[in-house]
Amino acid sequence: MKKIQLGTSKLQAPAVVVGCMRLADLSTQDMNHYIHTAIEHGANFFDHADIYAGGKSEELFGKAVHEDSSLKREDMMIQSKCGIKPGCCYDQSKEHILQSVDHILYRLQTDYLDVLLLHRPDALVEPEEVAEAFAQLEKSGKVRYFGVSNHKPMQMELLKKYVKQPLLINQLQFSIPVSNMVANGLEVNMETEGATDRDGSVLDYCRLHDITIQAWSPFQMPGWQGVFLGNEAYAALNKEIKVLADKYQVSDTTIAASWILRHPANMQLVAGTTSEKRLLEIIDAGHITLTREEWYKLYLAAGHQLP
Repeated sequence: MKKIQLGTSKLQAPAVVVGCMRLADLSTQDMNHYIHTAIEHGANFFDHADIYAGGKSEELFGKAVHEDSSLKREDMMIQSKCGIKPGCCYDQSKEHILQSVDHILYRLQTDYLDVLLLHRPDALVEPEEVAEAFAQLEKSGKVRYFGVSNHKPMQMELLKKYVKQPLLINQLQFSIPVSNMVANGLEVNMETEGATDRDGSVLDYCRLHDITIQAWSPFQMPGWQGVFLGNEAYAALNKEIKVLADKYQVSDTTIAASWILRHPANMQLVAGTTSEKRLLEIIDAGHITLTREEWYKLYLAAGHQLP
């Protein structure tokens, strides 16, 4: 498994993160087998959030690990996110962050999180409160490292003015078709759709500040229309993917994942599948390095353009 360094820390982590959003769909036995398979293949970084299945994903994961003596907590890296109250609001108050972490730890049946992310920006955030919460969580040993999800550069800058701990991670949506953070950097000074900067140059910002990008929904089409692999809406892209899959003797999924891992930002890819076969295909992407020409060919086949 390809390893990367997380942000400015000395923490080495696998390039493929096991996304746990849908793990609540599995039985305890199937989840246990899935966790074993992931760890055996080097994917020992697990991504949770307190809202996934209303907390059920964390609860069942914790139960599966707790009941299997062969699974050691120290062999895993567990990340979770907080800050969303479903159907209500976003809440990054000190009180909510601290309560959320306590509930997360209880459901996961663990004493600490390796990483805690703020799930989405809170318009009413008071960064001083976030700083107090992070400091308390670090001092108590409940959280070792911190980061954010879906944040723009200036939102991170605001937090960094008060928060003493480095923000190691920013989790962002990214796939071959959904790649405006690449397009706006290529179509600079153009009157094209791709030139629209929707994220404040977050890709360059994260690279400049050694913040690891975790790419979520890595196979998603724009507008949440589903997975692009095998979809006629992206026939040209799938054709190019198939050519490379044949060349490297891997699956289409592996090629699509390798496109993300090829980027020099050294991103992590969040694999949200519950299929062990597909997870292993994604893990295989770490063994392939696309050429520059191959990477751009896939980018253009997805409908992007070069000026």
